[in-house]
Amino acid sequence: MAHTKTYNVAVVGASGAVGEEILRILEEIDFPLKRLIPLASSRSAGNTIEFQGNTITIKELTETVFTDESIDIALFSAGGSVSAKFAPCAASAGAVVIDNTSHFRMEDDIPLVVPEVNPEDIARWQQRGIIANPNCSTIQMVQALKPLDNAYDLIRVDVSTYQATSGAGKSAMEELVTQMQAFFAFKLDESEHQSFPHQIALNVIPQIDRFTENGYTKEEMKMVNETCKILHKEVELSATCVRVPTLRGHAESLTLTFDSQVTAHEARELLQKAPNIIIVDEITDNAYPMPATCVERNETFVGRIRNDIYRDNVLHLWVVADNLRVGAATNAVRIAQKWIEMEQEN
Repeated sequence: MAHTKTYNVAVVGASGAVGEEILRILEEIDFPLKRLIPLASSRSAGNTIEFQGNTITIKELTETVFTDESIDIALFSAGGSVSAKFAPCAASAGAVVIDNTSHFRMEDDIPLVVPEVNPEDIARWQQRGIIANPNCSTIQMVQALKPLDNAYDLIRVDVSTYQATSGAGKSAMEELVTQMQAFFAFKLDESEHQSFPHQIALNVIPQIDRFTENGYTKEEMKMVNETCKILHKEVELSATCVRVPTLRGHAESLTLTFDSQVTAHEARELLQKAPNIIIVDEITDNAYPMPATCVERNETFVGRIRNDIYRDNVLHLWVVADNLRVGAATNAVRIAQKWIEMEQEN
């Protein structure tokens, strides 16, 4: 892909789990990068990263760094409070901000984008200078929902998620590993838990984030609200979000209700043609998507596609993706790529 312009790109939270994935993806693809500026808090500033064979020093995130470094694109993945304080500074300095946190997602004048689903919303970025990246579990789900909604008119989604510990950050992954080591040393009862409300090793926890007044967690309500905003329609959605003892890769069991009859065969054909979706659905060979096989992949994997036994307008499927990539870093970089494409067309 030929580019006529290159861009100064800041990665805010460059030393975090998602920030590290963004850097890997920028190395892997043909991104029109002029200069990379990794940014982090004062604690991490001065540390170095390796990028494209070069050693680059992490700079401190400040209110003026975006002007000082002439940033064109700022990819934020350092937490909601950091984005709340510094994303407006970046936007005021003329950068387009692509924010991975939940802070801006539901604000009316900020687009919430999955490029395979609603790329046209990127054009609204100039209202605030910010584009929001959806929740990891929402991104992989709506990628599968969009082509089916177009064909059959989606009216309801029932989803249960099986979310890896990396969704809660590096310390959460370390907590799982530490607890598993304690288990094999016959000391698991002495292991503390800080990242989760309960022991995560050899366990599943049906709670991600805090509970709200309606009995759903904040994570579950994110899926409800974000899906409607991205699809531009009111869809009934009920989610049960579960943390499981894996390191990377979120899985989701979806039950989809449509306004018209749907067949598994037709749905499979539609999904095969959808961008960045790979079908793995050969049950005679025990072939279906699993977190272990999606790690460090930029595609969303769909399998177990089957009709409901009782209703001809209901479809069941299983969706898996690497949450650090598809659910965060890859989606953010794809937004940046699409933004560049639109800017260069104007």
